[in-house]
Amino acid sequence: MKVQILGMGCPKCNQLEKNARDAVAELGLAAEFEKVNSTDKIMEMGVMMTPALAIDGDVKSVGKILTKEQIVALLGKA
Repeated sequence: MKVQILGMGCPKCNQLEKNARDAVAELGLAAEFEKVNSTDKIMEMGVMMTPALAIDGDVKSVGKILTKEQIVALLGKA
């Protein structure tokens, strides 16, 4: 599983990454994390507002910080 955090490294992006890492750890999943901070790459993925979260290349959230619990629910569906 690949979890991507899209953003420029702002505090909101960092919090989203922390929540995603906590969710993956809680579920005991093996996941590769990638920070996508290239504006071109972010826009190629159809994202116009950060932070954003993508799982296996599929954008799941844009413009908000998901809680660990929300991410756990998304990962359960992935």
